[in-house]
Amino acid sequence: QVQLVESGGGLVQPGGSLRLSCAASGRILGIAAMGWYRQAPGKERELVAVIQRGGTTNYAESAKGRFTISRDNAKNTVYLQMNKLKPEDTAIYYCNAGGRTTGFGTFDTWGQGTPVTVSS
Repeated sequence: QVQLVESGGGLVQPGGSLRLSCAASGRILGIAAMGWYRQAPGKERELVAVIQRGGTTNYAESAKGRFTISRDNAKNTVYLQMNKLKPEDTAIYYCNAGGRTTGFGTFDTWGQGTPVTVSS
């Protein structure tokens, strides 16, 4: 009932920047939290950053000072601005959103993932 579509991944050199976007669509009544997670080869999926509807944010230590999460509630879209990228940021980045549907149910949905490769 709710779909997430990510975009913005790609190949970037160390020290470069990328901006990821994730748009939610479907029978959405409201979205509480929107976040970004990543999974590197051979590793478990980990939190990168999350933002609540009111703007409260939480970052992984590895993201603090380099990444900025933001959202546009009118567009049901979350962004991740990534600066000063390092090779260890290479991973598949997944968007996650949780909230209420128009049928007064709840959802907790993942996007399909967008790859980020940091390499010279």
